[in-house]
Amino acid sequence: MAMNVVLISHTPSPIKTVATAAKLCYSDSSVSATINGLTDDSAGKFVDMLSEIGHESPIEHASFTFGIEGVSRSLLAQITRHRMASFSVKSQRYVNELDFKYVTPPAIENCPEALLAYNEAMEQDRLTYIKISKILTENHVRELMKNGMSEVNAVKKAEKMAIEDARFILPNSCETQLIVTMNARSLKNFFLLRCCNRAQWEIHELADRMLSLVREVAPELFVKCGPACLTGPCPEGKMSCEKALAMRKKYAAR
Repeated sequence: MAMNVVLISHTPSPIKTVATAAKLCYSDSSVSATINGLTDDSAGKFVDMLSEIGHESPIEHASFTFGIEGVSRSLLAQITRHRMASFSVKSQRYVNELDFKYVTPPAIENCPEALLAYNEAMEQDRLTYIKISKILTENHVRELMKNGMSEVNAVKKAEKMAIEDARFILPNSCETQLIVTMNARSLKNFFLLRCCNRAQWEIHELADRMLSLVREVAPELFVKCGPACLTGPCPEGKMSCEKALAMRKKYAAR
């Protein structure tokens, strides 16, 4: 299952929005006067200055919403640890996964023996999910009809009740879809952690794609974004990948 990431929407004129918010902190002018006094060029320079002096609160006024498909539930567990964000996720409680798609790690994809075992395990999970769903549905139908519900309504309700519990058999690799909204400050922190060479491969790839998308619409906000080693020493200590120079070249070339 291939990853797909799109930038659905973002704050209109994000650079001017951030520059207006920041400039207002240092001016006795009205909001409208502050906005009217900014050109695209001066707004960009003001945002550059914010980055240099480390004044980051104004960039929270710019937000970005992404549509993400073809990622695993394992990635979902990681990305939702970023608390300053909003998430909407395809629900396994309400969406039937009788024919679920799944994500295959590259190391498994490139090893025929491991890939065969992996695909067999995914198929077994699918068959077990179907079996449990069927058993639970039949049990729920009997119980609901015993309590006076018509067979048609009992079947509909029983199927929904069954998949709520059958989902527990689904693997971490099960594909999901989500909508994620973050403000620019939270995104910069996300990139700092997840663009790191030591980040898990799937969320690293996601972070790289998200960074490319926001750089297209707000380059002044994200031009220096990436792992911590871009602008200083690696914070990983003994766990460092020791590839800071290569990482700097990689993100500078974008």
